[in-house]
Amino acid sequence: MKGTAIVPIQRRRAAAAVAAARPHPDFEALVAAHSAAIFAYLWRLLRDTADAEDCLQDAFLRAYRAYGRLDGHPSPQAWLYRIATNVARTRLKQRAREAVRTAALDPELVAAGPGPAEQVSQKLERAAVAAAVDALPHQQRAALILRQYQGLPYDEIALILECSPAAARANVYQALKKLRLEVGGQRSEVGR
Repeated sequence: MKGTAIVPIQRRRAAAAVAAARPHPDFEALVAAHSAAIFAYLWRLLRDTADAEDCLQDAFLRAYRAYGRLDGHPSPQAWLYRIATNVARTRLKQRAREAVRTAALDPELVAAGPGPAEQVSQKLERAAVAAAVDALPHQQRAALILRQYQGLPYDEIALILECSPAAARANVYQALKKLRLEVGGQRSEVGR
């Protein structure tokens, strides 16, 4: 009789494990709704498609594992961006340790039309901006990308970066100020 009582418990546990392994429908909707925007954010942070894809998968894997803790979070989108930010920060630290540099820009992104001299000038300017953005402190760079490229409001950025809206605004301001100084200084040197 003891053996027959244990079998149903084992079956229930196995059924529960199978059910837990299946993606939650709400989580699938969350992934579908935000994966493109989070991928774009990760790409802008990392400037490498393969790294952005890897980090996106890692971020959603971490989000899936922590999905039960999402209840009561004021913004699921901010929660996902926060996870993605942490994954990207970890990847950037790995890169720094490995001393691996990424390509500045994909040549296919260069618009056709301008002449060779203008193309070179535009490419140099984009490379200068990309280098200046890469040189920003992580918090400023993340705030800048979330605001300028993702179009998020400061309240959302504050949730993602775990700071106040005023600090989010200050990070964007400081990032833009540093970019203007860095890129503006390079333009004046080129014009001499």
